[in-house]
Amino acid sequence: MKVLYFDCFSGISGDMTLGALIDLGIDTELFKSELDKLNLAGYEIVISRKEKNGIWGTDVHVILNEEYDEHRKKVMEHMKHGHDHEHDHHHHTHEHHNYHEKHGHNEHHGHHSHTHNARNLKDIEELIDSSDLSRKVKEFSKKVFGEIARAEAKVHNKGINEVHFHEVGAIDSIVDIVGTAICLDLLGIDKVFSSPLREGTGFIRCQHGMLPVPVPAVMEILANSKIPIVTEDINTELVTPTGIGVIKCLASSFGNMPAMIIEKIGYGMGKRDTGRLNALRIVMGTLFEEDKLSEEIAVLETNIDDMSSEILGYTMECLLENGALDVYYTPIYMKKNRPAVMLTVLTDRQREEKMADIIFRETSTLGIRKTCMKRYCMDREIRKISTEYGDVRVKVALKGEIQKFAPEYEDCKEIARRTGMTLSSVYDLVREKVCPGFKAN
Repeated sequence: MKVLYFDCFSGISGDMTLGALIDLGIDTELFKSELDKLNLAGYEIVISRKEKNGIWGTDVHVILNEEYDEHRKKVMEHMKHGHDHEHDHHHHTHEHHNYHEKHGHNEHHGHHSHTHNARNLKDIEELIDSSDLSRKVKEFSKKVFGEIARAEAKVHNKGINEVHFHEVGAIDSIVDIVGTAICLDLLGIDKVFSSPLREGTGFIRCQHGMLPVPVPAVMEILANSKIPIVTEDINTELVTPTGIGVIKCLASSFGNMPAMIIEKIGYGMGKRDTGRLNALRIVMGTLFEEDKLSEEIAVLETNIDDMSSEILGYTMECLLENGALDVYYTPIYMKKNRPAVMLTVLTDRQREEKMADIIFRETSTLGIRKTCMKRYCMDREIRKISTEYGDVRVKVALKGEIQKFAPEYEDCKEIARRTGMTLSSVYDLVREKVCPGFKAN
């Protein structure tokens, strides 16, 4: 199982996350070609190697059109003095948008004191949905934006689509969030773990005046999230709304690094001087499984005899969207010969309480049975197969000499609808690509 561990020893922000993921070995040309699918104009993305406290990592800087000429002059002057480090520029000049300039923050937090045009959540979702990005990238990006939108709306006492984001409406934050989703997709990550978050103290100046650290939007995202956070004696902000929005939507658990075989380490450099290494470290590797039965899961069960099928279906969707490993219903008979269903939810131990909360909230049940089990699992990974009709993701499972694969239904469905082919024909086409000579039964 391919995993990431976010070591947030100096907090987390959008640009630090993107930099650390690229530092793991992402092909920058491939990354930029994927980012171009967003059709977002008016910016220059600069990806460069940077040194802090003797440690080298990747710095990502999103520059708006009006800043580009000034930045170019500084880079040329820097190179004249013998500091010729690698700079990778990618310029978008289709049109100009008057968005805010970046200040000396760890990233563009949306705390700037001057005005600028901004998008609301609906605008951003339409931008993402109209792009040619993969479904997985779109869904994760919108999930992060939604998390930040709900927090900003609560803080400012507005409807979710009334908030015109200083944070997520800016081009640079859109690039950070969508870029992060692209990197995760390119790396083919199965699971993400994170350390507790480190945050600073004091106050920072923003559009609304001086605000305490953590800023209100970060505090709102933290509320009831079960994300552990520790404050440090550093008089600045270390955790930004974008950063915590990403890690909340991404990490399955928070704590020490799990037993894993480390393959690569990436550093994403922050912009502030905090008096120590200001960076995010992301470790990539595979989980170490000395015992293949070491994966312990919780099985939650409850009997329901008084709810409509529509509500039961919605409950299943909620459970799966929030990370359940599997959800299913079994027809049963209860006392007085009442037809009913037994809801069964398989979940990892870290999410069992969250799953129980959803069951209590969405169903009429008054109690839930829990059983802890261990399970055998084949090693699984997602691979992309190229066909004449487009790329299709394929789930590949391995255990010794045993190999299994299954085309991704949503990708096959999209091709079938677009081309008029039958779904079974698309499946056969993909299987032939994976295993030449394959013939459907």
